This record gives sequence, C-alpha cells and structure tokens, in this order.
Amino acid sequence: MNIASNKRLNVKVDKEEWKKKIMENLHQVYDPEIPIDIVNLGLIYELKISDEGDVYARIGATTPACPVTEDLQYTVEQVIKETVPAKSITVDLDLETEWTPLMMTKEGRQEFIKKYGYDLVKVWAERNGIELNEQQS
Repeated sequence: MNIASNKRLNVKVDKEEWKKKIMENLHQVYDPEIPIDIVNLGLIYELKISDEGDVYARIGATTPACPVTEDLQYTVEQVIKETVPAKSITVDLDLETEWTPLMMTKEGRQEFIKKYGYDLVKVWAERNGIELNEQQS
C-alpha cells in the first residue's frame, strides 16, 4: 500500500465540507453550449458523499445531443478528484432529465442576461405558456 492510498484510508469525511468544496470548484466548469458554469445552469442534479468517502454525482447537459457530454462528465470527475481525497468517484450523465432554463440559479440567469442582453428564463417560459411566480422572475 502506497502512502497516498494509506492517507486516503485515514481521511475523516466531513460530508458538508466536501460538498461545499466540490460545488465551489464546479463553478469553474462551463457548459459548452451556454458559457455559464454548470452549477449556475442547474446541471448538478445530485451530489452524495458517503461516510466512507465515496462521491456520487449525477449531472445533466443543456441538450442531450451535445457532442461533448462525455467531456463534461470527465471534467466533473477530475474536479472532484482534485478537490477531495475521495475513496471512489462516480459521475453519472443523466440525459433523460430534460434541462430547462428554469433550472438556472438567479446568478446564472443574471449572468445570461448580462452576456446576451435578454432573459432566457422569461423568453422560454413565455414560449412554453408557463407563468413565472415572483421567485422565478
């Protein structure tokens, strides 16, 4: 057993701290279709950390036809690997859950407006006959 694997075995898993660090670092990963980070786009569908240090992430894509979805999956795995001393890392790419602009955070929405000059959430909602409530608009 090498020193690195021994070190990983003795790591105390602070799940909330790990989750916080992982999410902070995933802000550096950008969607290839919409140049906004995957956290603010709402593409991190699930992030679980076990007491033993296993990390599971379920991520989405803005479009299932995106040719670089596997690159996105690999990048998320690498970010997690560089962020915490996980025992194992599993990143599932969920192309069944359809992404919509309503999944964006307020920060992501504001960033989109700043970059493109229009509110994607509002336009999408209007096109789909969805009335936005106070929190969404």
